[in-house]
Amino acid sequence: MNDHRTAPAGRTEAAEVHRFRERLGLPGLVDVHTHFMPERVLHKVWNYFDTNGPLTGGLEWPIAYRREEAERTALLREFGVLAFTAMLYPHKPGMAAWLNAWAADFARRTPDCLHTATLYPEPGVESYVREAVEAGARVFKAHVQVGAYDPADELLGPAWGLLADAGIPVVIHCGSGPAPGKHTGPEPIARVLARHPRLRLIVAHLGMPEYEDFLGLAERFEEVRLDTTMAFTDFTEEFMPFPRAALPRVAALGDRVLLGSDFPNIPYPYVHQLHALERLDLGEDWLRAVCHDNAARLFGL
Repeated sequence: MNDHRTAPAGRTEAAEVHRFRERLGLPGLVDVHTHFMPERVLHKVWNYFDTNGPLTGGLEWPIAYRREEAERTALLREFGVLAFTAMLYPHKPGMAAWLNAWAADFARRTPDCLHTATLYPEPGVESYVREAVEAGARVFKAHVQVGAYDPADELLGPAWGLLADAGIPVVIHCGSGPAPGKHTGPEPIARVLARHPRLRLIVAHLGMPEYEDFLGLAERFEEVRLDTTMAFTDFTEEFMPFPRAALPRVAALGDRVLLGSDFPNIPYPYVHQLHALERLDLGEDWLRAVCHDNAARLFGL
């Protein structure tokens, strides 16, 4: 059966997730890559997928969890997700500070959400990043593909330095999947890390499709991590398969790989990401670390 073609089944799926957790003896999951944002912004994102926007890579991409905000948070809790994020991002100047204000309020009313913030290369970025940090932000989101900016832009330099000094992780979509952007790929990120080697970057989607290049950056820089978002799933394997010869490198970085899902913007059931990781057969210790322990340690949960 192709799991990614199977519609979510509510309580039945939650029971599957619980069985997965029980097999590993996990108290719950920590998902570092889930999307919550102002509803009108999220609906625009969904419309982009519905209309097969160019950054989707020409793929049919039905949104599996097109539900109201309260239903989505309740479903994550039903799955046993102990902590999640509100990955939100601007696509133009003037958006980031407004999104950060929304995210701060969302974190206040959603205690199991790690307070998330974002940034964009624009005048004033260091100021509003500092404000977000002082307000308690615990993780940032950067989207090089959608924002169409160079992460090594000089305007971002002070903000990266601030986040490196604060030890706050940044989940960054910088790989060229599902479609390349003007500044995607490992080279711009390598330039950022050369200037800020202590920056805690979490490379989204394992850096697909430049998987091995981003593994190399994680091997070179001890604060670089990777999230599993959509990697190894049937959906992704059909168009950007992970090179199986590189699996030993993923296993060796087992303390710096974190569970990510892209919920709710995924075209398959949430549990499929978990099964995709399980079938790699990298061992229960690796799987426990990825699904809970690594993120729990990073965020002090």
